[in-house]
Amino acid sequence: MGLLLFVSEAAVPLIIFYIVGFGVLSKRPVFDDFLDGAKDGMKTVAGIMPTLIGLMTAVGVLRASGFLDFLAKLLTKPASYLFLPAPVVPVILVRLVSNSAAIGLVLDIFKKYGTDSYIGFMTSVLMSCTETLFYCLSVYFGTVKIRKTRYTLGGALTATVAGIAASVFLSRFLV
Repeated sequence: MGLLLFVSEAAVPLIIFYIVGFGVLSKRPVFDDFLDGAKDGMKTVAGIMPTLIGLMTAVGVLRASGFLDFLAKLLTKPASYLFLPAPVVPVILVRLVSNSAAIGLVLDIFKKYGTDSYIGFMTSVLMSCTETLFYCLSVYFGTVKIRKTRYTLGGALTATVAGIAASVFLSRFLV
């Protein structure tokens, strides 16, 4: 175990020294390359910033307006047929758009039901089995300006449904 801890602590400095050393031995201007990469990174951030602000605003409006609670109550009955507890439904809806907002809902569930409860366990597994679908699609495709997403949305929704089904299955049989 001591060796594993040493390797995990030494990995980042060793990688940095390797990259800098390789650049110096290759007679590359390491600092100039770093600055060029930082400039490109800032251009990328500036390009995706409107998308990020729009998504965060949309999630904030949905939570503050009560529409999310209304939609969750509306979907409670169909969700019960799929063995999904009512408190988990808002997490599923928000998780499609924002990870940080979904984590806020998860923390609320943990406070109310506990982390070791059936609902807490299902929420934890759900968070690890699903992805922020619309966030990823908008940021990744928006960054490279892809307009025709073809089958991406259908495939991503299928993967999300599979993740939800896996979380239900695992939670029902492991708790």
